[in-house]
Amino acid sequence: MMKDHQKGHRERLRQKYVAAGPKALHDYEMVELLLTYAIPQRDVKPIAKELLARFGNFAGIVDAPLEELAEIKGLGTTSAILLKVVKEVSLEYLADKMKEKNSLSSPQAVRNFARMKLAGYLDEAFMVIYLNTKNHVNDYEIIQEGTIDQAIIYPRTLVKKALAKNASGVIIVHNHPSGICEPSGDDKRLTDAIKNAVLTVNIRLIDHIIVGKAGYFSFVENKIL
Repeated sequence: MMKDHQKGHRERLRQKYVAAGPKALHDYEMVELLLTYAIPQRDVKPIAKELLARFGNFAGIVDAPLEELAEIKGLGTTSAILLKVVKEVSLEYLADKMKEKNSLSSPQAVRNFARMKLAGYLDEAFMVIYLNTKNHVNDYEIIQEGTIDQAIIYPRTLVKKALAKNASGVIIVHNHPSGICEPSGDDKRLTDAIKNAVLTVNIRLIDHIIVGKAGYFSFVENKIL
């Protein structure tokens, strides 16, 4: 049974958030506040601090595999699922924002979504974002997951998928699990191959974005596409 001082602490956390917003809370307090809605009958501050100690920050927590989260003493599978759902809800929010905007005039919406979607992957993954004639996103999908240092993408496969989606343009995204976002020689050659392949069917390659935990690299932003 929860003690009165623990109930009071939870209420103070909530009131602190209501009064001043998330910036008024320490990182562990934000995690703690979230956990109060999943773990009703115990002090969750030690759990919040253990999560941050093990995974580094909030991004590391929500990116962690479900089974690793569930291993944290006092957390369990149900509460671990809540933490994973936080990321999925955030992704849906960013996806909706991305779809609302013209990807050429508001490229940051695409980059924000791309970073959250792929930056936490342990292996390299390759995603295609499909655009319609108005440069709005109509769909996206991960078409390849590779090893930790290589994803094999065949331009012909990408062309087939883009045509099936009735796309007028595509943005390609992949992650560097190392965290270093600078493109390799292979990244540049792949970009050229995909650009030439999609042009044969009148589809434009709008950008190639490389994402990592520390940031992103845009081929267009760096004027190499």
